[in-house]
Amino acid sequence: MALELSSAAFEQGGLVPKKYTGEGPDVSPPLTWSEPPQGTKSLALICDDPDAPVGTWVHWVLWGIRPDARELPEAVPTDGELSNGIRQGTTDFRRIGYGGPMPPPGPAHRYSFRLYALDTALALKPGAKKKELVAAIQGHVLAEAELIGRYKR
Repeated sequence: MALELSSAAFEQGGLVPKKYTGEGPDVSPPLTWSEPPQGTKSLALICDDPDAPVGTWVHWVLWGIRPDARELPEAVPTDGELSNGIRQGTTDFRRIGYGGPMPPPGPAHRYSFRLYALDTALALKPGAKKKELVAAIQGHVLAEAELIGRYKR
């Protein structure tokens, strides 16, 4: 079975509520997923905006999610390392943790939340950037799922 990612806050391709954006409280949305494939040792997540005028803009980078986890709750703290072992990286906002949509005025942007089931546990230090995570997961992805939200100002 394929890995599936969803949110109680918005549907696939739907609008991201203001609460989860830079125009609101800017907290991370709740995410849930199906059981990852056998052999999964950890999960990682990247959220970015491929429609940003400066190129893809990174909104969230995290890894070290336990293989038996099935959700990230709303408002994940923006600490580099959480008590459950999850580590978070530095976004293009130059800070650790989730940074919500805040596109320039105009057409809606797409926000891609991609979850990766990995056959390894990553040794990246908190604060790593997306490119470091992408390099670390090369050859270790067992499955991936994507949830797209949209937002415009």
